[in-house]
Amino acid sequence: MDSAQVDAYLSRLGAEYPAWPTVDALRELHLRHLRNVPFENLSVHLGEEITLEQERLLDKVVGARRGGFCYELNGLFGALLAALGYEVTLLAARVYGDGGRLGIPYDHLALRVRTVDGGDWLADVGFGAHSHGPLEFGERGEQEDPGGTFRVAEAGPDEAGVRGGHDSARAADLDVLRDGKSVYRVELRPRVLGDFVSGAWWHSTSPQSHFLQSPVCSRVTEDGGRVTLSGRRLVSTTADGRREERELDTDEEVLAAYRDRFGIILDQVPVVRRP
Repeated sequence: MDSAQVDAYLSRLGAEYPAWPTVDALRELHLRHLRNVPFENLSVHLGEEITLEQERLLDKVVGARRGGFCYELNGLFGALLAALGYEVTLLAARVYGDGGRLGIPYDHLALRVRTVDGGDWLADVGFGAHSHGPLEFGERGEQEDPGGTFRVAEAGPDEAGVRGGHDSARAADLDVLRDGKSVYRVELRPRVLGDFVSGAWWHSTSPQSHFLQSPVCSRVTEDGGRVTLSGRRLVSTTADGRREERELDTDEEVLAAYRDRFGIILDQVPVVRRP
């Protein structure tokens, strides 16, 4: 990522160029990303190709001011952090589903980020409702965050009593928990963005993928709450838990919500596309 692309990306986040790759700067960039770049799966329902190439991702997220899902958002955020001087490792994760069963290999992409002053951190701007800031990678106690109480723990059997389709969990695997519930399991082996092409393809084409069930667009609001448009249902929550829902009746209302609440300009309403 060259300097012009870094500047454009930081402008997209409303962020200044950090003087040093510190923990505080990482926290600021992480939160600004969650506020300004929505988690969304609209490409799946607009018939757009999901391409994990840096130039294409920059065109989408920075140029077109869109969002994306984990491979796109964390993949691009990792490239930005590396350009800013952070040491970044891409990690594969498997998301816990119903019954405590783990998802497919390369189900999710998260980031291990090393700063100049604070060790290693787990950064994730591509999971939807999750931590607002990076989590301390080596800490095994509870970590309080506006998004909940998180914990990074050594992996054991999943909640269904199996170990992710393997005979045993590798000692290096870690489970990320939110409010006491397992969210996903992270492998510590370094990956490259191209490793996740199969996961992106599965999530955008498989009838079993939850991304195909409905268009979703979500971001953290400036007051620490969240706004989400799922299909035609607009849901707003405040930081103290107050919730407001309403159904949008017309295409014009849906397109206005994408524009006004997420900064996304569309010329058609995304519709569920069956594989």
